[in-house]
Amino acid sequence: MARTPKPSGRRERSSSLRRSRATRPPKRTFLVFCEGVRTEPEYLSALRREPSIRAEAAVEIKIDMGSAGSVPMTLVAAAAEARRRATDEEAEIDEVWCIFDVEWQRNHPELREAIDLASRSDVRVAVSNPNFELWLALHFCEHARWLDNPAALKLRSAYDGACDKGLVPELYMPKRQAAADRAAALDVKHDSDGTLFPHNNPSSRMHRFLAAIEGSCPRTPMASSQTSIATASVGTWSSTATGA
Repeated sequence: MARTPKPSGRRERSSSLRRSRATRPPKRTFLVFCEGVRTEPEYLSALRREPSIRAEAAVEIKIDMGSAGSVPMTLVAAAAEARRRATDEEAEIDEVWCIFDVEWQRNHPELREAIDLASRSDVRVAVSNPNFELWLALHFCEHARWLDNPAALKLRSAYDGACDKGLVPELYMPKRQAAADRAAALDVKHDSDGTLFPHNNPSSRMHRFLAAIEGSCPRTPMASSQTSIATASVGTWSSTATGA
């Protein structure tokens, strides 16, 4: 007579209890055209090295290496063409941005036309007034008084010691949310005063770009965040963002 096996006392593991493989949402891709050839790319490259942004977003930077006179219009026209091609080719580009300055005392030409073209072309803009140095200074202090380009550079240099273009990323990344809050407060001030572009000096819409990048990531402390960046001159097109 065959013996009946005794129960082992151990439960059979249910297949329903097995650990399921986590699925990651696809990275959002931001294609960025910026006017500067050093400071802005260095800042954006610092953003890409923040872990949460690198994990969740892909950023490709295209840099205009010099356009005679109408830099913002040139940037926006290139960005608009990139957006059109991305749509036609079904490329995985979630947002296209242009980052440029107003410049004081002599404004860039065709500023309003550039912004209107961006609006019609599904291109977002982050304009700093008078320049990107104002955005950098806001990482360290509030500033609500009008200033021209040299004054903005002097203000920024008072905090980071820079005497020319370029920056030390470690000084800026931990303070970027403070800069965003101060820039947003300037927008509120100009709105309440009825001050219209390009007379909204000082101001920077970089806080909106930052919100778009950070908003694509899980809510984590500001000390953690990253991005993938490739640099190229305007006039070249790649529909694939590289990873860092």
